[in-house]
Amino acid sequence: MRITVNVNGEDRTREVEPRHLLVRFLRDDLELTGTHWGCDTSNCGTCVVLMDGEPVKSCTVLAVMAAGHEIRTVEDLADGDRLDPVQQGFIEQHGLQCGFCTPGMMLTGRALLDRNPDPSDQEIREAISGQLCRCTGYLNIVRSIRWAAREEAAVAAPEATTPATATATTGSQA
Repeated sequence: MRITVNVNGEDRTREVEPRHLLVRFLRDDLELTGTHWGCDTSNCGTCVVLMDGEPVKSCTVLAVMAAGHEIRTVEDLADGDRLDPVQQGFIEQHGLQCGFCTPGMMLTGRALLDRNPDPSDQEIREAISGQLCRCTGYLNIVRSIRWAAREEAAVAAPEATTPATATATTGSQA
């Protein structure tokens, strides 16, 4: 069966069997190996990708079900040489140990921050609750996503106080 899936902003067309899993489509057919294959039962979450902006376990999604949808993998987080704040947060806060769960955790963190730019630690824990990290107690992963939220807020803050908005806020002329 011929399908076209938008992966990381690019339409990718391939012939696949109807039972072909999205994780295999990404890893084997497109050679995007940042998406990991872990438990084969959808319990671990290492295979998480974003489908239309929402985290999904790609080991439970058939490739044909992804046709016509936008899939984002960890390979698409960085903008050239500039890391996404979530990626930088994992570096700054030591959010990765062995790295096996890291791509899925980062994508889940990115999706969370896209819909809630200032999540509480509890909201972060709930967002990543469908994923397992066998190396750590999740504290540094939560800190990493929190770091990214603060970094994005700090970058957005100067934009929010441009002269036009400062005048509108204070009611005075510059």
